[in-house]
Amino acid sequence: MHIVFYGAGGIGGYFGGRLLAAGEQVSFVARGRHAQAMREHGLHVKSPLGDVQVAVPSISDDPAALPAADLVVFAVKMPDAEAAAARLAPLMKPGTVVLPLQNGVEIVDVLTEALGAAAVALGAAYIPAKIAEPGVIEHAGGFAALRFGALQPAQRPVLDAFAAACSRAGVKAEVVDDMRRAMWEKFVFLVGMSSLTALTRLPIGVTRADAELRHLLQQVMDETAALARAEGVPLAADFVTQQLTVVDNLPAAAKASMAHDLDAGRPLELPWLAGAVVRRSARLNLDAPANRFVAAALGPYQRGKPAP
Repeated sequence: MHIVFYGAGGIGGYFGGRLLAAGEQVSFVARGRHAQAMREHGLHVKSPLGDVQVAVPSISDDPAALPAADLVVFAVKMPDAEAAAARLAPLMKPGTVVLPLQNGVEIVDVLTEALGAAAVALGAAYIPAKIAEPGVIEHAGGFAALRFGALQPAQRPVLDAFAAACSRAGVKAEVVDDMRRAMWEKFVFLVGMSSLTALTRLPIGVTRADAELRHLLQQVMDETAALARAEGVPLAADFVTQQLTVVDNLPAAAKASMAHDLDAGRPLELPWLAGAVVRRSARLNLDAPANRFVAAALGPYQRGKPAP
């Protein structure tokens, strides 16, 4: 199968690099210095699970320059998602499945508006990874996995084939029957992780060791879990407690991608993380003061480093 990774950052670069190194047919839509380095020198993945250095024979900043895909792994940041979705048409053919791996719970709406519901599946990536320098992806370790599922029955064969390709590449991947619930489970964790590592400008080891910061982390997660339940997702009563255990087992140096974006002065996914909790909670008359605080405190950095 032909797999196109639309985006070659921490997520697309890591998983795409693993699949390409295993001999799968992989193309990338990417741009800028990172894409140029991949063309000229290949893609280097640095990981505690094993380094990969692989040539990238098929990469373009123009989707129309690539062959149509069996599967498009849609891995751009949420601020770029709407514009990128509008450029997907040249990659589509009958039966193509688009698998979004964005942070947040609103990407399906963006893609469905651009493509219709038939092609849009749903997935989640679990990995602390970033572009360390052009052409180089750095995985912080701890975990690296994909979970994904069909939103239409006809999508399942393509997703099963992708899971098989991941297995051949040594990538942990799971096809999930109830991906909406899995998406919200990740969202609860991610809103907490992104909020606290970005707010403090420090890795998660600092937050989990400080009583006040840990309490704020739990508040952010509790509010997000309450929103999930209000939207009909049956999370367990002790779900946040379970997520705090996950936090305690992360590498102390781990930071969410939004924190890396903040450090680099890039636009933030804040409106689709803590901001989304605030917005969606208000629609349901739920209070979300901890998320409102995070959204307000980080708001000046939403479009990148503010001018003096």
